[in-house]
Amino acid sequence: MALAVMLLNGTSFHGGCCRHKVLLSSLGPLLSNSKLYSSYRRPGAEPEKKLSWQNADFSFKKSIDHLKTQLSLLKKETQDYLKGPGGNPLSRHLLEQTRVLWQFRSQEDLNKWVISSDVEIGGKSKVYIKLGSNNQAALLYGTLNTEVPRDGETKYSGYCSMRSRPEVGSFNRKKYYDWSNFNSLYLRVRGDGRPWMVNIYTDPYFSHQKDDLYSYFMFTRGGPYWEEIMIPFSKFFLSSRGRVQDNQHPVWLDKASFLTLGFTIGDKVDGPFQLEIDFIGLVNDRAHKEKFAYEAYDKN
Repeated sequence: MALAVMLLNGTSFHGGCCRHKVLLSSLGPLLSNSKLYSSYRRPGAEPEKKLSWQNADFSFKKSIDHLKTQLSLLKKETQDYLKGPGGNPLSRHLLEQTRVLWQFRSQEDLNKWVISSDVEIGGKSKVYIKLGSNNQAALLYGTLNTEVPRDGETKYSGYCSMRSRPEVGSFNRKKYYDWSNFNSLYLRVRGDGRPWMVNIYTDPYFSHQKDDLYSYFMFTRGGPYWEEIMIPFSKFFLSSRGRVQDNQHPVWLDKASFLTLGFTIGDKVDGPFQLEIDFIGLVNDRAHKEKFAYEAYDKN
């Protein structure tokens, strides 16, 4: 509990610019209602006949306002960059031992996360998120249903997940988390005894890495009491498309690695589930000396 108080008292919130990305972000207000990428379509469903540009709202004033907003964000980012890493002085960055990434105290905090379930593939699981009692935590709840859709293609079903939204900077540039000062993930949660998977989604350098995922288990004990869980980054293992990879390597904790963090339940047990999350933070556990928990194979 002392570590949890120290984390909350020392809270520090965190939040390649290509030409085409800048152009798309500048035209964001014009294309706010359009789809710039293909979405999932159920087997047998007809494709959308209306072109994306036909939904565009060509408003000159709206575009100018959006440009002003992006320029003000760019100015703030430049000031933070000159001040030091994460907008903090360099001395504070080097001595930082704990950091709170997310805590849930308002609807604005919940809006930084998205929820999903197997409904996207035709399943019947349901998931919801809301503020807990006294607005002191996020309450993730719902019902898991492992019934497989009768579409002739899907073989497995029954999952629900919660995932943080990727942070973006000015002109929709990707922002990355720099966790290189820490070696463990620290959470304060209250569950119902069901196991969860903690997932770190990375930004791939190549297209064939787009499904890479670093994961580890989080076991909740149930009951009325909160529990504080520390998961060393050395325990996270690499998987792709649901398959654990033979070639394992540690999670890269620099700015080029992280996009989002997520939680998934899929224990193949039908019925209700519930998970309360007070905060999610980082800690530099000096007692943890392990570099990587898994055997690394030599490539022939």
